[in-house]
Amino acid sequence: MIKTFKTIDSTIKLNLAGKLVRLAPAALLAAVLLAPSPVFAVSKEMVQLQTQVQQLQDAVARLQQSNDERMGVMKDLIQQSADSVNKMSGTLGTLQRQMQTQQDAQNGKIDQVSGQIQSMNDSLDEMKARLTRLEKLMQDIQSQQQSMSATMQNGPQSGGLPSSTSPSNAAPTPAPEMPATPPPSTPGKKGKPAPGTPLSSLSSPEPPAPATPAAPPVDDLYKTALGDYMAAKYTLAASEFADVVKYYPDHPLSGNAYYYQGEIDYRAGRYAPAIKSYDKVLEQYPGSNKVPVAHLHKGQALLAEKQNDAGVRELRSLIQRFPNSPEAMQARSKLSGMGVPVTPRR
Repeated sequence: MIKTFKTIDSTIKLNLAGKLVRLAPAALLAAVLLAPSPVFAVSKEMVQLQTQVQQLQDAVARLQQSNDERMGVMKDLIQQSADSVNKMSGTLGTLQRQMQTQQDAQNGKIDQVSGQIQSMNDSLDEMKARLTRLEKLMQDIQSQQQSMSATMQNGPQSGGLPSSTSPSNAAPTPAPEMPATPPPSTPGKKGKPAPGTPLSSLSSPEPPAPATPAAPPVDDLYKTALGDYMAAKYTLAASEFADVVKYYPDHPLSGNAYYYQGEIDYRAGRYAPAIKSYDKVLEQYPGSNKVPVAHLHKGQALLAEKQNDAGVRELRSLIQRFPNSPEAMQARSKLSGMGVPVTPRR
């Protein structure tokens, strides 16, 4: 019995020791946590540290939110700026198109005014030619009147008429008698001419030369050609202007004819022959009123032929020679539209 109690006691002790061994770490931790002063200080620092960390996290979160808001505002500003730039680009494009349209319209009006001025110049040339013809007719009439008055004054003295008799009642002066026609020559012996036959009758008669058709007056020919040109009958007008140049090469209207031949070729897109016609005006008729517009259209034809340097030189020459002419204004507008300075850079 005693051994049995000892055995039970030892078993109980062993079990208690094992439990105590297992419970030692937990007990130590509980003792540390339940210690009055040191444990409280450590927990307070931990709480402060956690509080500071939390505050930092909150500050970082607020900073992140503020940055997000600012980035959103910047994105909105950038988008608004981009929209404004796009609107400005569209507005500038519209303004450029409007300016180009206005410039084209202005150039068209200038061309129209230039054409009207040229038509007026043509009309003035035609009127000058008519006035010249009228002056010539008046001079012829005056010379005839003077000769008639001189004849009428000399008539009574030669006829011995009384002073009361008017020259109109005087007998007409008999016409001088024509010499008698020589009798036809009779052939002599063996076909020889008879004596007294003039030598001029012995030569064989030559056939008459064909009569050359007379050219119409230059004023009428030019007026007809100009009328056909104004009526857009360019083929017929070109032929008639060629007749003006052919029959009257030294007449001032031939310079106008060359100019209109160049205009017909220019309208048809034949720039090379148009340039040649304009050169005829510039070289052979320097005093013609078509010289400025010939300069202008020659420069435009050269530009159309992709000869930009020559075209720019021609327009600059026009501006230099005729700075106040409407053609010079068109030349300045053309050079400005091309981005080329009016005067060459040195």
